[in-house]
Amino acid sequence: MDVSEILRQYADIAAEQPLLLLTVILAIGGAIGAIKIGSFSLGPAAVLFTALAFSAYDDRLKLPVILGTFGLAVFAYVIGVGAGPSFFAAMKTGGRALGIVIGGLLVGALVTVLAAHALGLEGPILSGIYAGALTNTPALAAASEAWASDLPTVGYSVTYLFGVLGMLLAAMIALKMSAPKTALAPVIEDEVPPKLDGMTVRIETPGLPDLGTLAEQYEHHIVFSRIMRGDTPGHPGEVDLATDDALPVPGDILTVIGDEETVERFTEQVGHPSSVALTLDRSQVDYRRIAVSNSKVANQHLGDLHLRRRFGAVATRVRRGDVDLLATDDLALQIGDRVRVVAPRSRMDDVASFLGDSEKGASAYSITSLALGLALGVLLGELQFPLPGGGHFALGLAGGPLVVGLIVGRAQRTGKILWTIPHAVASTLIQLGMMLFLAYAGSNSGAALAEALAGPTGPRLFAVGVVVTTVTAAFVLIGGRLLAGIYGPRMGGVLAGTQTQPAVLAYANEQSDDDARVNLGYALVYPAAMIVKVIVAPLIGRF
Repeated sequence: MDVSEILRQYADIAAEQPLLLLTVILAIGGAIGAIKIGSFSLGPAAVLFTALAFSAYDDRLKLPVILGTFGLAVFAYVIGVGAGPSFFAAMKTGGRALGIVIGGLLVGALVTVLAAHALGLEGPILSGIYAGALTNTPALAAASEAWASDLPTVGYSVTYLFGVLGMLLAAMIALKMSAPKTALAPVIEDEVPPKLDGMTVRIETPGLPDLGTLAEQYEHHIVFSRIMRGDTPGHPGEVDLATDDALPVPGDILTVIGDEETVERFTEQVGHPSSVALTLDRSQVDYRRIAVSNSKVANQHLGDLHLRRRFGAVATRVRRGDVDLLATDDLALQIGDRVRVVAPRSRMDDVASFLGDSEKGASAYSITSLALGLALGVLLGELQFPLPGGGHFALGLAGGPLVVGLIVGRAQRTGKILWTIPHAVASTLIQLGMMLFLAYAGSNSGAALAEALAGPTGPRLFAVGVVVTTVTAAFVLIGGRLLAGIYGPRMGGVLAGTQTQPAVLAYANEQSDDDARVNLGYALVYPAAMIVKVIVAPLIGRF
């Protein structure tokens, strides 16, 4: 039995078993996406291309619509919940970014008309070229409805592939960008959690204030955990908890945690680094990482928990995902956080019980909260908003859940409903939702793509799509950097949001090690980009 016969038999089985088709696409796409050439890899986008190849080979190999719509809704909602706390704050400085994105999409529309006319293309197919080059399915749906024609789908199928690949390349460039030396707007310096450092310091400076006042002098960018009285008379040398009212004097040894620059500056002011390892003395004061799994603690600020007053304990760091955050009083805890606690040995179990300390609980999530948020998002996505001239548009199954996710993500809790999602759970849901959508989208476009490319207009359609994607990406990339001061991971997210493309977002997240700025940039511009495309796409073919 040769390879072609094996493939035909598989196609016969997979056409009747969508679950088998899905799992094989995910397995092959995942393996291809893991291949790296230098620093470049397709990542999750490989699932899209694998599905395209399958359906191009046999047009029966299509996945059900429900898989794609469910995956897209979950993906968008969870992204929104994660970005919600920072999104509305970013809106204050994001006006220029929104202007650049809208301008880029309008320039893309103009280029579509000019390039298509230059190659002898006109009519409804231009709407499909625009929707495909900017990878927006709702825009295609709006154009198809407005024109009552299949031509937009043809243009969409041919241009979609480079729409994804071209913007992936743009995102790769964006992630390597450094801050612009000159820009016509203030450069947006993202607040990225700094790398934390811990140091044991011997006090040499007399007349220092208490530790609470010292922390205020450094704007609470440092936290103290332990103090050992030094060799001066009256100091027994025992390790104790570093409370706010503790008064450090020369000869004392103090453990300080904070960003590297601030810790170094503090050390130079008060003394010098000490070789005494206070953490080795656990006879009275112990330390431990405790998982936050108590829902009553979730979304409360550390200062409001009064750990010192309740247990004589100090929180020094909070591990969230792969990032260590300084445990300041204004830091709100989330389910799944791991808090580094220093406390008297006799009270450590009490602190653990108070925070939860359950790995299972830390990764648990209420299905009611998820389902309710998704239901609200789907309903919002279905609402029809009127347009000038008698048309209408809807946010769809991506925009609706995203907007609801942003709102509930900022609220974090409504009564007993906890909207926030543990980091590990969110990462899994985002990955799963995105993979389902990409597999569905590819499996339903491959056959049309192959047919269009084989026809006489295929190369011209493809050429126009390449120009539209390239010009739009360049406009946002260059304009965003020079006119809005955006660069690096945030620019990667802005490009993904401009393209309204989950594959580009996934690539940017993967290449930046899930930098929070990527999702923030995406969420900032995505709703506006969606609306502009849905409005513009049906109009292009009339020019």
